[in-house]
Amino acid sequence: MTTGLFWFTHDLRLHDQPALWEMQSVDKLICVFCVDPQWFRPNGLNAKAMGERRFQFLMDSLSDLQQQLQQMGQVLIIRQQTPHQALAELINKYHVDIIARSQHVGIYENRHWALLQRHFPERKFVTQASHTLFVAEDLPFRIAELPNSFTQFRKQVELLDVARPMLPPQQLPPPPGPIALEVLSKTVDLKSAFTGGESAALKHTKEYFATDLPANYKNVRNELDGWTNSTKFSPWLALGCLSVRHLVARLKSYEQLKGSNDSTYWIYFELLWREYFQWYAHRYGARLYRFDGIKNTNSRRCYYPERYQKWCHGNTPSPLVNACMKQLNKTGYMSNRGRQIVASYFVYDLKLDWRFGAAYFEQQLIDYDVAANWGNWQYIAGVGADPRGGRQFNIEKQTRQYDPDGDFIRRWQGDINLIPLDSVDAADWPIMPPPKQ
Repeated sequence: MTTGLFWFTHDLRLHDQPALWEMQSVDKLICVFCVDPQWFRPNGLNAKAMGERRFQFLMDSLSDLQQQLQQMGQVLIIRQQTPHQALAELINKYHVDIIARSQHVGIYENRHWALLQRHFPERKFVTQASHTLFVAEDLPFRIAELPNSFTQFRKQVELLDVARPMLPPQQLPPPPGPIALEVLSKTVDLKSAFTGGESAALKHTKEYFATDLPANYKNVRNELDGWTNSTKFSPWLALGCLSVRHLVARLKSYEQLKGSNDSTYWIYFELLWREYFQWYAHRYGARLYRFDGIKNTNSRRCYYPERYQKWCHGNTPSPLVNACMKQLNKTGYMSNRGRQIVASYFVYDLKLDWRFGAAYFEQQLIDYDVAANWGNWQYIAGVGADPRGGRQFNIEKQTRQYDPDGDFIRRWQGDINLIPLDSVDAADWPIMPPPKQ
């Protein structure tokens, strides 16, 4: 009799799960997700890996996955331990023969996986790609030869066929007897426009493609607010509640039924951006987090605590930046245009170390994706894949273009209590206000 263990990570769904399909050959199956206590501890970049809104979305997603597994006679074990600790205990206790997971770009997840392989060399380990459009073998280049820019990448992969998504398994092997389920002590109850989980993801996908919104997407994609002004797939894609291959299949069906245009193409175009950053993270690994990125670029940017805190809380001299940051803190979400604006302001106007901004986004965003987040911040900061060496935005021009009437700024109170950027000078002396005339 063989016993298998499936480690859920950023693939919280049953559809299009190739690694889970392979586990149908075992006699007994353990399904587990690990809530790493390290997520909730401050890191060296003045943030936590997991903020409250991210955790709420994760809990929604795990609850939905639990219900779906229960309908198949399975259970989801949730352990509040590091993955290595939790999985090693289960492997030993239940004499697990095969351990499977979906491919992951995260260096910490991969370190835990490699450590397990070293500790259990006689066990079989299975990894299958499920977070990307393509598998490595599909690409017309080796990962080590990934093009240096998105445009070069897109030209080589744009016409590749995307595999049809796999259906959910009809059944799964049962667990090896009664298993004690851990009750999570960390619970939050925050209202959100997004509900985590595969059920909500598939419902949103169905509803979105039942409208004319995809045919108008390119015209509204740069709006700063509004539910219908972007596809809103990113939170479910980030946690794997929605398969990107399933999303592309629905997009193609829409084009066949209602026709294709620049807007429907642009949805795929932006999914290719996401794809590029996934392989970018696979190629560069820990260099994703380096101050000089992948280019060994010298920079004088550093860490000004006062400027950093004002940016985080939306108390800068820029009303547009403030509105975006207050929106992020209140909802866990921000438009793509808003993210570019506040990241540029962070790097070029505040002259801060870009990694602190990326880490704050990691804490706050419900759609945080390790590859897309850190890859995009490198791009803006000029230490990543941008051939132009960085993207600096004129904030006043962005305000005139995307919030000409100030509606967004007023909605999120970005113009309330505007204060000077600095209260001390480089020598920590208080900056006195100029005398009144």
